[in-house]
Amino acid sequence: MPCPALPEGFDFTDPDVYQSRVPLPEFAQLRQTAPVWWNAQPHGIAGFGDDGYWVVTRHQDVKEVSTKPDIFSANLNTSIIRFNSAMTRDQIDVQKLIMLNMDPPEHTRVRQIVQRGFAPRSIRALEEALRHRATRIVAEARAKGTGDFVTDVACELPLQAIAELIGIPQDDRARIFDWSNKMVAYDDPELAITEEVGTNAAMELISYAMNLAAARKECPAKDIVSQLVAAEHEGNLGSDEFGFFVLLLAVAGNETTRNAITHGMHAFLTHPDQWELYQRERPATAAEEIVRWATPVVSFQRTATQDTELGGAKIKKGQRVGLFYSSANNDPEVFDDPEVFDITRDPNLHLGFGGGGPHFCLGKSLAVLEINLIFNAIADAMPDISLVSDPRRLRSAWLNGVKELQVRYG
Repeated sequence: MPCPALPEGFDFTDPDVYQSRVPLPEFAQLRQTAPVWWNAQPHGIAGFGDDGYWVVTRHQDVKEVSTKPDIFSANLNTSIIRFNSAMTRDQIDVQKLIMLNMDPPEHTRVRQIVQRGFAPRSIRALEEALRHRATRIVAEARAKGTGDFVTDVACELPLQAIAELIGIPQDDRARIFDWSNKMVAYDDPELAITEEVGTNAAMELISYAMNLAAARKECPAKDIVSQLVAAEHEGNLGSDEFGFFVLLLAVAGNETTRNAITHGMHAFLTHPDQWELYQRERPATAAEEIVRWATPVVSFQRTATQDTELGGAKIKKGQRVGLFYSSANNDPEVFDDPEVFDITRDPNLHLGFGGGGPHFCLGKSLAVLEINLIFNAIADAMPDISLVSDPRRLRSAWLNGVKELQVRYG
């Protein structure tokens, strides 16, 4: 098998790369030449005290790693593939309290508790309220004439859905938005967010959530918080566990969905035939294609618990393994013409919600609902929305983020 012709020193977690683009041509090279490829790094640059990680690019291999938590651990080094060289081991280890970074059986225990809030009945109960919110969000944006789609539209419904789901007062949603931005934006110098600021934001959010949990234990209400924490001795969450759960929601439920919506809008505006098709037919397949196209989380990682083999590569115990969902979602072995944005694509076996296994996205149904509601509202109220300028991308090592998308609302 030939070696990939990548520039010397190329790193698939380099935040400078993602500030300008997702490296799809480089992923394609690896799928063809070295589908599991060792990406060397300067020692400790990612915060883990090692010299690199394995890049997993094929759909089938990402799925295999995702479904074998006994061999590929989310807990040993967390699921975040790159911090920075100043990150301490203690700072990494404290993140193991987040469900995203747990392995079974602890992950299984926590997931069984929190999934009560994402049961189909719970999501259906939110639909009417979220439909009204989507309509209002779009109407307020349209009244402005022009503006930043990210802050005017994309971020609002995910934030309000989280607030609705767990009983956070709507007046506090701006604080949640601010904290979540700071937690994931430490790689972007324009936002002037340091690792310390991001850590402090996380602590503030956890403290807020713990106080909310304590209040519900004292005085239960008819909301999901009360269901999750009011009877800890009966297998519910402790206040600290609930705090870390809300931290996860702020990123997994807010950042990812708002970036899917933003990328989806940009895709529609640069593929006018698809926007016209959507307005006419509103295909049920559209949300899944938007998620595939956007793939808001470029990559997570696992750590090998033993010597193993994957895609012809011999992986040693303790080595990190990057699951590159953006590559898997463009694998021509699975998707016909993956470079084409096609809202009628069916079947659509994308891994935008994870590769299966224990960490498959708990909030998939809620995310799909939000995407459907917001684009239905946009198509109804401002079908002539148009692009003013190209998106300004977030500098991040693992998120496919957009921080600004200037549009004319029609």
